[in-house]
Amino acid sequence: MIETDRLTRCYGPLTAVDALTLRAEPGQVLGLLGPNGAGKSTAMRMIAGFLAPTSGTARVCGHDVRKEPLAAKRALGYLPEGAPSYGEMTIREFLVFMVRVRGLDRDIAFRRFDEVVMRLELEDVLEQTIGTLSKGLRRRVGLAQAILHDPPVLMLDEPTDGLDPNQKHSVRMLIDAMARERTILISTHLLEEVHALCNRVAIIANGRLLADATPAELEARSRYHGAVSFSAPGSGVSREMLARIPHVASVEVDPLDGRVTVFPRNSQPILDEVQALLRTQNLEVSEIQLEQGRLDEVFRQITTQPRGAQA
Repeated sequence: MIETDRLTRCYGPLTAVDALTLRAEPGQVLGLLGPNGAGKSTAMRMIAGFLAPTSGTARVCGHDVRKEPLAAKRALGYLPEGAPSYGEMTIREFLVFMVRVRGLDRDIAFRRFDEVVMRLELEDVLEQTIGTLSKGLRRRVGLAQAILHDPPVLMLDEPTDGLDPNQKHSVRMLIDAMARERTILISTHLLEEVHALCNRVAIIANGRLLADATPAELEARSRYHGAVSFSAPGSGVSREMLARIPHVASVEVDPLDGRVTVFPRNSQPILDEVQALLRTQNLEVSEIQLEQGRLDEVFRQITTQPRGAQA
């Protein structure tokens, strides 16, 4: 549904996107994750046909973006960073304009307009001019224009940027519902977005693809994967005794709240052994947790490695 092959964009001596090869399948929400300036938005602009690549190819639903631009764009809904629009138009005028630009059949257009306005909760502000909208409302209008023509592929650049927590939840629910029938590529630097929306993650930095995996596969790279953490206030739990448990690599105690984390060796399961030791020592534990791994740790590890190193 979305495919790039060694997609590259240079600005003079600067390589913003460096031989990026990606593939997003039907029903997949692929998160394009990276620090600011990693090349995420540049890559999306090339896939959308807004920016010509220096080399390489991009396809949307099998259509080469450079050779079949209209066919590719018909299949694509795109929410760019900043979501530019016409400030003097009302929301209604802007969305009607987008319906006409897309060439939708009249009956389909009426149905899609009503459905999109309702799903993005724009009914009460349709007559408000876009120039007077808050950042969050502008973001919702931008998302509305991206899905008006019910495209099989969506590309969303920072889709919840500027939204309050309630609006973020609504937009995430909408994206999750839409993902069952289409392919969605989301660019973000927010790890919470990955957990909330994505079933696959591509991490890029300095324009290069460094990792392509599921969130669970990435979390498995974390030193916290399979670790056991617990709180035992005032128990005086022995770090030495915990460290003697088979397959325990190390034990750490948070100096601020006293929370204990027991790290496994080679991801070996240690939960049962830790619980058994706590019971034999009659320690009162207020909370115990099996860690799945920490994506933020893996993200830092991958994106701060020297250029040219393999993830």
